[in-house]
Formats: sequence, C-alpha cells, structure tokens
Amino acid sequence: MSSIIRKVISTTKAPAAIGAYSQAVLVDRTIYVSGQVGLDPSSGQLVPGGIVEEAKQALTNLGEILKAAGCDFSNGEQLDLSSVFVAGFGDACVICSAQDPSQGLVHVSGKDDGFAG
Repeated sequence: MSSIIRKVISTTKAPAAIGAYSQAVLVDRTIYVSGQVGLDPSSGQLVPGGIVEEAKQALTNLGEILKAAGCDFSNGEQLDLSSVFVAGFGDACVICSAQDPSQGLVHVSGKDDGFAG
C-alpha cells in the first residue's frame, strides 16, 4: 500500500500566507491553493487601480504559486473558484469573466478589510 504524498508549497513571488494557512498544499497529484487577493507580494499592499487590477494580480499570484508547485494553468483539469467576495456588483462581470459563472459570487456589504470592490 502506497502512502499519500503531502507537500506544502511556498514562494516569495506571491503574498505570504496569513495565519495557519499555507499558500498551497500538494496532496498526491492534486494542488489545493489558498485564496488569493490583489496584493503585490513585494510591498504587501493592494495594487492600485481597483477591482480589475486586483483581480489580475490575484490571478498572477495564483500563477506564481502554481509555478512553485512545478506546473501552471495549462496543467489543470479543474480550476475551482468557489467564492469571490465583492462589496458591490458594479464590476462583478470582471470577476465572472475569470471564473465559471455557476460558481459563487457573494455580495458583502459594510466590509472593512480595506479591499476594493
């Protein structure tokens, strides 16, 4: 009986994981990546330009984590973006274009985390 391979994935080219989380974990042949936001990994600050630029940076961060795991977006069988949290739906179509519309887009009003939306 073979044992399950479990490896923590980490890179300085994406924002550091917060708290007890890892940027990603490889379990056998599946990579589980923690949620990403539009932070510039070198400054730790949100990228300027609002939700569109933040969404682009979040996907760039995701790509860097995948590279650290030895793969990229083309290696995926399934990219499951389960929930995207926004403060307003004005730019929600930008987010939806980057994910399967059947996945969750959750409206969060009165949030105070400092992220644009």
